[in-house]
Amino acid sequence: MNPTRRRIIAASAGVLAAPAVFSRASAQGAFPSKPIRIIVPYPAGGQTDGIARSFGDFLSRKLGQPVVVENKGGAGGTIGVTEVKRAAPDGYTILCTISSSLIQNRVTVKDLPYDPEKDFTYLTMTTSIGGPVVAAEKTGATNLKQFVEYAKKVDKLNWGAYGPGSTPHVLIETMAKQYGFKVEIVQYRGEAAMFADVTAQVLDGASGSPAASAPVIASGKGKIIAVVGDRLPAYPDVPTMTEQGAVGGSYETRAFAVFAVPSATPKEIVKKLSDTLIEAGTDEKVKQLLANYLIVGPLSFEATNARFKRDTEVMLAVLKEIGLKPE
Repeated sequence: MNPTRRRIIAASAGVLAAPAVFSRASAQGAFPSKPIRIIVPYPAGGQTDGIARSFGDFLSRKLGQPVVVENKGGAGGTIGVTEVKRAAPDGYTILCTISSSLIQNRVTVKDLPYDPEKDFTYLTMTTSIGGPVVAAEKTGATNLKQFVEYAKKVDKLNWGAYGPGSTPHVLIETMAKQYGFKVEIVQYRGEAAMFADVTAQVLDGASGSPAASAPVIASGKGKIIAVVGDRLPAYPDVPTMTEQGAVGGSYETRAFAVFAVPSATPKEIVKKLSDTLIEAGTDEKVKQLLANYLIVGPLSFEATNARFKRDTEVMLAVLKEIGLKPE
């Protein structure tokens, strides 16, 4: 083959290869080119659902594609989380969930169908300032000491939670172990129904988010006796669990909501989604929602993953300490 012909063939091969390179670059740059869905593994109307819809609305406005929130509740969040794990890793399916489905479920669910460490990439998270601990009016308790005294007088304390290993579940198990009383855990699908039963005096107490607990506290049917985490601006005179002598790592953790995608999602798409979700924190509508829920964030990609690692270690140690096992 003479030099001239060799150069022509080489040049032709380069031209033929160019469209493939251009197509890949174009495909990456075109994301998103179709609707995105956000899977929430809990019922509509709750705090996690509100966060997903608020951030999803910003994503839609910023990226120019519809964003649909789908509630796939059941099995302590396992159903929705598993669906995202099995979704194509292309950025068009996003998970918005809370700590219990990613941390507590490792202990409370036998044969968990996903690995929170390996199956997902975490984009950003929001965290609560603190969570109210609410005693029903019938207990007569106005602080932690009085509530413990009541708990020791009854055969079993009736306490609400929203899933095995959830924050309120771990809270009362830790308290029962420290103070020596018996407790009956009543599990609910969400906070709304749980706090409704506190209002109706079916439960002796429950704990959860500031937004969900506000109506029962305002009605006088429930009394905020302590706070998990930091003191709340709305109740500045109510001391934290730690300030009232409670001992346990779970009293210092904060509930969080996190956005994630399947771990094989391309880095370019991960970055675009993470950056956009973080930018949502500057939007007035999103800021108002976060203020209403007393939520901090969204955190940076690096801070999200560091926080997830730390809270995982703390909570798993607490769950082991109280002896929680799969049901």
